[in-house]
Amino acid sequence: MTPTPVREYRWKFRSNGSPSPERLEGVKKLSDQLNTSPILTEILFNRGVDTFDKARAYFRPEISDLHDPFLMEGMETAVQRILRALASGESIVVYGDYDVDGTNGASLIWSFLKSVGANVRYYVPDRIKEGYGISNIGIDRVKEHQASLLISVDCGITAVQQIEYSRTLGIDVIVCDHHEPGKPLPNALAVLDPLKPNCAYPFKHLCGCGVGFKLVQALAQTEPLRSKLGDSLKDRLEQYLQYVALATIADIVPLTNENRAIVKLGLELINSNPVPGIRALIATSGLAPGRITAGQVVFILAPRINAVGRLGDAMRAVDLLTCDNYEKALQLAQVMEEENLNRRRIDEETFMQAQEIVDQFLNFDNDRAIVLHRETWHPGVIGIVASRVVERYYRPAIMMTTVDGVAKGSARSVSGFDIYQALKRCEDKLIQFGGHKYAAGLTVEIGKLDEFKEAFNAVAKELLTEELLTPEIKIDTEIDLKELTPKFIRVLSQFAPFGPDNLRPVFVAKGVSVAGQPRIVGHNHLRFKVRSNSRVLDAIGFNLGGLMEKVTGTNKTVDLAFSLDEGEYGGETYPQLKIRDLK
Repeated sequence: MTPTPVREYRWKFRSNGSPSPERLEGVKKLSDQLNTSPILTEILFNRGVDTFDKARAYFRPEISDLHDPFLMEGMETAVQRILRALASGESIVVYGDYDVDGTNGASLIWSFLKSVGANVRYYVPDRIKEGYGISNIGIDRVKEHQASLLISVDCGITAVQQIEYSRTLGIDVIVCDHHEPGKPLPNALAVLDPLKPNCAYPFKHLCGCGVGFKLVQALAQTEPLRSKLGDSLKDRLEQYLQYVALATIADIVPLTNENRAIVKLGLELINSNPVPGIRALIATSGLAPGRITAGQVVFILAPRINAVGRLGDAMRAVDLLTCDNYEKALQLAQVMEEENLNRRRIDEETFMQAQEIVDQFLNFDNDRAIVLHRETWHPGVIGIVASRVVERYYRPAIMMTTVDGVAKGSARSVSGFDIYQALKRCEDKLIQFGGHKYAAGLTVEIGKLDEFKEAFNAVAKELLTEELLTPEIKIDTEIDLKELTPKFIRVLSQFAPFGPDNLRPVFVAKGVSVAGQPRIVGHNHLRFKVRSNSRVLDAIGFNLGGLMEKVTGTNKTVDLAFSLDEGEYGGETYPQLKIRDLK
């Protein structure tokens, strides 16, 4: 396969113009209070961390920093209904989606309810046979277990007809979701979703598992369960943050406010005392507890959890995550490892086919978006491949396959293009759709595919300016390499975990001398050293081999856009510039 083409980037500084005297004074005050670099303090200010108390919550979050779950509209109703079910021994089914968010959410709620004596089981639908979310088939399965209460997690907000069907069968439904609500809302007993109109919950960006955690948090505050859990209550809730951390990171929601606290606390537990299922997942993936990062969750752990749902029964993910026997968990995790290898093979084949179609048939002067359909593509990998297509061509991409006579697909977007709203403008051409600003799912009649492609491309042409089609690198600040002291690097590492809205800071260093002989390593990665005064640092640009000529030759100086990372050699770590672009 040809390497990813070298791309032009726009460099945009997060702060424009000269700071006000008040801001300068605020930065100096906080810098003194934290005893840290004004440069790092300026970055904190840009992230809304502008007081000592906010800095404490940012760097040292506590579970007590989390919001009151009863601020979420519908929470009181949901809690009282579950308490009645517990008291009467009713059968409860936790109904999760088949991705990392849904399976971790189902694992969390099931584990908590089981620990307080509930008659509870979990159910995850088959991606291919049942499709996304609550289905009539799934409800029939719930009824087979004589359940009178269904708790959905990471799905249900658009399941209007399906929840009506459950009501006719005498099944109450509590929805825990975080997707955009449609109109009307489902007529469930309680709908927990921070995005609901008029919901007063102060943080709107929880993942589905996060909403499930708020339900567990609320239940744990009630007197019957607080007495039952006793002194173990705080430890129990903190252990569950492992599930929420995995789901929050994998679902690519903003790592700010409550999400940041959840992920930081959850990752600390994953690294120090993981539950058996997560410990086994880490072991079979070749990692080791102690230094698991958000990036490793995204690229190593999450794909393995997703793989069993993409290629088969996602219930296996919940089986692993809830397993309390480490030896058994290792066997379950090994299945995930094998399924992930198979998923990667299918993923690669599909991506190559998609790339051939785009290169042969699309004209980007006319086609602002990429909409592809092939009836033989595996529905379990098209979302992954859509993301890879976006990465390669920097265009919104929709990948579709045929399932049960209709085209089903996954949509992914570029920064600044709200793909959910774009689909909404084409909804007369769709059977259904749902999702987020940058990721969505959709279903189209085969006979309307051409109409849909035309309509979607018309929206893309209207909204996608040339500026939006030139990817942007947001620069936090300019820096001299001499500022990169061990203390600076140590404090910067505490900005982690990194993710959306709390990205790894990006710096610009100008007029940097290239030292030694640059070379290409691995799969088209550019590696070289830079010198500033007497300081020499290692630099690597992943997939930037095409920029080799810019760093070769005598007396070369360059402007670098980079983030600061750590390399490892012989068991020792050292600072490394991770090059994003150079000019």
